[in-house]
Amino acid sequence: MEKLKIAIQTKGRLNEDSMNLINEAGIGLSVGKRKLVAEAKNFPMEALFLRDDDIPQTVADNVADIGIVGENEMAEKDENVVIAKRLGFSKCRLSLAIPKTVDYPGIQYFNGKKIATSYPVILKKYLDKNNITAEIHVITGSVEIAPGIGLADAIFDIVSSGSTLVSNRLKEVAVVMKSEAVLVANPDLSAEKKEILDELIFRIESVQRAEGKKYILLNVPDEKIDKIIELLPGMKAPTLVPLAKEGWSSMHSVIEEDTFWEVIGKLKKAGAEGILVVPIEKMIF
Repeated sequence: MEKLKIAIQTKGRLNEDSMNLINEAGIGLSVGKRKLVAEAKNFPMEALFLRDDDIPQTVADNVADIGIVGENEMAEKDENVVIAKRLGFSKCRLSLAIPKTVDYPGIQYFNGKKIATSYPVILKKYLDKNNITAEIHVITGSVEIAPGIGLADAIFDIVSSGSTLVSNRLKEVAVVMKSEAVLVANPDLSAEKKEILDELIFRIESVQRAEGKKYILLNVPDEKIDKIIELLPGMKAPTLVPLAKEGWSSMHSVIEEDTFWEVIGKLKKAGAEGILVVPIEKMIF
C-alpha cells in the first residue's frame, strides 16, 4: 500500500500546532530528536520535517505529497500546489507599515518609496495591482528595524498582535493578505494517495468540529421540553431520553463554548435541573 508523505515545519509554533492536530486525528508519529523523517504507526503516512519556506516546492516537486504551511509562504513561493484544507490556526496578516510619525494619505504614499520585506513576490503583485511604483528591498530577518536605521521608508511584513510594530514605532496602514495554516497538496496525486488524503481530511474535520463546543446533558420537566428546545436546538435536534421519574426526561445536546454561561442561565430559568457539561474530542457526521 502506498504511503502519503506529509511535509511539516521542523520547529516553531506551526510545528507544534501541526503535530497536535495530527495527534488529535489519531495518527501516531514517532519523532526523535533531530529526526527529519518519521513514520506513522497506525496510518499509511510518513512525515518529512523541513523549513517552512521549502515546503511548497517540496510538495510541487512531488518529494512530499502534502504539506502544512502558512498560506503566506504558499503565496510567496507561488508553486504548483493546491489548498486541500484550511486549518484555522497560525493566523496572521501581511501588512504595510510606516513610521508612526508619518502622515498616511493613502496607498499613493508608497510611490517612489523604498519598502523592506521578506515577501517580495506578494508585495510586487499588490503594488502592480494598485499601479504603485516602489523599490522593493529584500531582507531576511528583522524587517521591522529597516525604517529606524534608514534602510527603508516602509516595511511589508507579518503582523500578529502588532506589538512588534509598536515597539519599533511603526503603524500598520494597509492589510494586503490574511493568512492561516493550510494543508497543501500536489495536484497530481495517485488515486490511492487521494483516498488516504480524504481520510486524513475527514479526521481533521472531525477534530475541528469539536473545537469550542461542549456536550450538555440536563433533566427537564416534560411540560417544558418545547420551551427548552427553543433555547437548545443542538446540531439537528436535542436527544430526549425518558427518566425513571415520571414526567421528566433527559435532554442531550451540543452548545458553543462562547455562549455557554448565557445558555446555562436561560436553561435554569426555564426549569432545567441536573445540568452536566463535558468536553467533546471529536464530532463525526
